[in-house]
Amino acid sequence: MTIEAELKARVADPAGLVARLTAWAGEPGREEVYRDVYFDRPGGELGAGGAEVRVRTVTGAAGTRAVLTYKGAAVDEASGSKPETETAVGDPAAARAILRGAGLVETLAFEKHCRNWELTEDGRPLLATVVEVPELAGVFLEVETPARDAADLPAALAAVRRALRRLGVPDADLTTELYTDAVVRERIAH
Repeated sequence: MTIEAELKARVADPAGLVARLTAWAGEPGREEVYRDVYFDRPGGELGAGGAEVRVRTVTGAAGTRAVLTYKGAAVDEASGSKPETETAVGDPAAARAILRGAGLVETLAFEKHCRNWELTEDGRPLLATVVEVPELAGVFLEVETPARDAADLPAALAAVRRALRRLGVPDADLTTELYTDAVVRERIAH
C-alpha cells in the first residue's frame, strides 16, 4: 500500500499562488468539483482509529469519474500522511450501495471545488490542488506525491516541502486539520 505524502496549507494570497502554479506547470490547471461521501462502521470505529472510506465523484471538463478510497491511520503525525488505496469505480451510486450493503453507514458528504496542477520535483510526480470548500472560510493548497513505503516517506515529504517553498508557502501556513473535521464543526456551529 502506498502512502500519500501530503502537506496542506491555508493560502494567504490565492491569486498569487495560482499565478505561480500556472507559471511552473505551463498551464492554467484543471478545474474540477469533488463530491465526497464518507462511510464508517455504525459505531464509528474507522474514524476513531484515523481511517476513512470514501467514494469521490469528480466532475470537470473531461467528464465525470469516480474513485473508491481507503485511507489508513496517519503514519506521520507531523504531516498527517496516510497509507492510501484507491480504485476507479464505474458507478458511484452502486459503490455507495455496496458499502451500505457491507454494513457501513454514510457519515458525511460535502463538495470541494478544486483546481489541479501536475508538477514534478526531484523527479517525483506531484499533484498540487487549490481547494475551496463552500462551507469553510478560506482557500487551501494540498501538495502530494506517493511514497512507496514508510522508508520512502521522508524523501517524498522533502520533495513536497521543496515544492511548497518554491510556491512561496511558509511552514507557518501548514495545517493538519482534516476537511471532514472542519465541515462537521461548521455544521454543528450552524
